[in-house]
Amino acid sequence: VDIVKIESDDFSFQVLPTRGMNIWKIRAGETVYGWQSLAKGPVHPCYVPLMEPGGLGWLDGFDEVFVRCGLESNGAPEHDSETGQLKYPLHGKIGNTPARVVRVSLDGDTVKVVGIVEESRFHFMKMRLTSTLSWKIGSSSLEIEDEIENLSASDHEVQMLYHINFGVPLLDAGSRFIAPLKTVVPRNDHAATSMDGWENYAGPTPGYEEQVYLLEMHGDADGNTKTVLKNAHSTAGVAIRYNVKELPCYTVWKNTTAVEDGYVTGLEPGTNYPNPRSHEGEQGRVIRIAGNQKTSLHVGMDFLTSEGSVRSAEADVKKLAIAEPEVFDAPQKGWCFGVE
Repeated sequence: VDIVKIESDDFSFQVLPTRGMNIWKIRAGETVYGWQSLAKGPVHPCYVPLMEPGGLGWLDGFDEVFVRCGLESNGAPEHDSETGQLKYPLHGKIGNTPARVVRVSLDGDTVKVVGIVEESRFHFMKMRLTSTLSWKIGSSSLEIEDEIENLSASDHEVQMLYHINFGVPLLDAGSRFIAPLKTVVPRNDHAATSMDGWENYAGPTPGYEEQVYLLEMHGDADGNTKTVLKNAHSTAGVAIRYNVKELPCYTVWKNTTAVEDGYVTGLEPGTNYPNPRSHEGEQGRVIRIAGNQKTSLHVGMDFLTSEGSVRSAEADVKKLAIAEPEVFDAPQKGWCFGVE
């Protein structure tokens, strides 16, 4: 597995060209941001059985802080209703596809890591992802720009979900998710049992069953928005910046089980929710790219290492929260797969 390491005294990060230009670990100050997965990685894609019959093989390689899910599909596994054959595996293929080209450059005071990853199959997908990760020396922020190009002469649909994951030491008992919420929907009945305080996190809890919430956010006049995850004492956190016009959907995945079983939360801006591909397609939650055309998606991450930086990020979120959110106490049709 190839690893590109960018290191300084105060900030460092590790990019995995072998795994779709995912980001493995990030350090800001003395804090390492990531989580403890049972998949002790980085795992080479040849050991990840994406197309195993159950569709969950993707989990065999999942241990990064920043993972792309897509491009053909990015949600739950989907099987053919007649044959039972797997059609779309969990979270798609792009995160387990090696980059064809990798470039590292220094442009003034900015380091750039660029990778080209192609998801293609004869008669099917013909997509090229050009990922550019930028870091300004001296900062504790990362900027990601993903250009998705349709190499075919015909139109095609794609999806993208950014699976951004944090466990200890950032995530702890009393951690809180803060966002300019517009809509909140529990994914299933189990998630609905915790609507009172769903944005708060428990400490490691053996046997905890994951809970997922589907969200919409307010943005500014240009669609830019920000969410924050902070620890219990508001001394550290991370802010995720993106544009609701590019990524209109946001998913929060809470998996606060024991640390040794994968104590983690996923903060996931995306083009859609991680339901089966056919369901999301029926709801129109896809990007349609014309033949030989391209589109770009942007995500920024700010790593907050002081009480002051946490307060400032929270204030930014508060400015965006222009109205009280609509909070549903049960799964909703159209939002959640299987709800009639």
